[in-house]
Amino acid sequence: MEIKFFDSELKVMDILWKEGDTTAKRIAEILTRQVGWSKTTTYTVIKKCIEKGAIRRYDPNFVCHPLVTREQTRELEITEFINKMYDGAADQLVASILGRKNLSLDEIKRLKEIVNKLE
Repeated sequence: MEIKFFDSELKVMDILWKEGDTTAKRIAEILTRQVGWSKTTTYTVIKKCIEKGAIRRYDPNFVCHPLVTREQTRELEITEFINKMYDGAADQLVASILGRKNLSLDEIKRLKEIVNKLE
């Protein structure tokens, strides 16, 4: 399932990915604390996610259930980014990341492990 999210929708989805099934009221409480949204704003964003097919709503209490995973969303976003910024060449993205001068030794080690697993 390919769903393109706006940043506001990702805030709602992030809560569901971290907490699992959650009431709209609870999501609104969290987002009021995190970003200062009103309950109405949160409910509007949840409605947009429902319309996109990313969330299913259950009664009673307007419980929200995510229909897409974080991994599915990351895959779509990464693919879109690689296509947009690197003409679809993933190796160019990796080269760009590796060319950064501020990678820590731990990051370099993890990257080497990833590459070794691919061989």
